[in-house]
Amino acid sequence: MRVTIWNEYLHEQSDANVARVYPQGIHQALAALVQGAYPQAQVTTATLEDPEHGLPDAVLAATDVMLWWGHLAHERVADEVVDKVQARVLQGMGLIVLHSAHLSKIFRRLMGTTCNLRWREADERELIWTVNPAHPIAAGAPQPLVLEQHEMYGELFDIPAPDELVFISAFPGGEVFRSGCCFYRGKGRVFYFSPGHETYPVFYQADIAKVIGNAVGWVYQPVVSDIVTDTSPNAPLGWFEGSDQ
Repeated sequence: MRVTIWNEYLHEQSDANVARVYPQGIHQALAALVQGAYPQAQVTTATLEDPEHGLPDAVLAATDVMLWWGHLAHERVADEVVDKVQARVLQGMGLIVLHSAHLSKIFRRLMGTTCNLRWREADERELIWTVNPAHPIAAGAPQPLVLEQHEMYGELFDIPAPDELVFISAFPGGEVFRSGCCFYRGKGRVFYFSPGHETYPVFYQADIAKVIGNAVGWVYQPVVSDIVTDTSPNAPLGWFEGSDQ
């Protein structure tokens, strides 16, 4: 399994509070998480300021699963890179979109909606309830999974109806949120998971690591092949030649 972790890596260099939580960057915390779940996986990282955002053709071609975290600079991601990531998802690459990356160009492109939501930063307790316990991503998750302090995300979450809903979250203000959503796009699988605000040590929490590890396994498909992109007219296949149908 070849996994690429993409992170803006801006908060950690500009905000001391974030740097204290993730001194090596959110991408390195996620890389350690994935490597712990899959010791044999090839895990690499990429950031916004890298050439081509760290995602040249060779890296994308060698990626089976991508994790994406972004917040401050969604619009600074080049459309050409988004085009290529989208193409890889349609070909079968797995994509895990975390927390504020709901507004990333790639997630909005794949969803076709604004992906806006309600939010509030007030150090609130979040209860993440499993609504599909048979789903592989939910394996081993407690009921509920508790984040003692987190940012509130609430409905309406402007996304298409998920193909599979795994988790919903509840907050003290009465808000609920579809916090674990699965989508199929082309041959690829996409999972959105809302935990991961930069000022909280969420990605060090064992329950969160378990869910993300499960998600990596679910979106991973070892055989990634091209989808048909030729839109020119095609000759009949002749399946019914010689029949009365």
